[in-house]
Amino acid sequence: MPQITDENVKTLVEDIAKALVGSAEGVSVEPFEDNGEYVLELTVPEEALGKVIGKSGRTAKAIRSILDAVGERANKRYVLDIVE
Repeated sequence: MPQITDENVKTLVEDIAKALVGSAEGVSVEPFEDNGEYVLELTVPEEALGKVIGKSGRTAKAIRSILDAVGERANKRYVLDIVE
């Protein structure tokens, strides 16, 4: 079983966002640590923001649920911050 690393989690979020947006252009994930949490700051083009957030925030919530599951396995807390 592959080991969960912060870089793998960053790549996971980036790949999900690129698939939702339909393009790699303008999609970036900037990771940083804040009070013991690993924060992933996701930036997407303004016109694609709705695709990443989803209706009533469902898509963003689903991505955060994935991060919660990954974090539980890695004994770490991952936080998704979508930047407008």
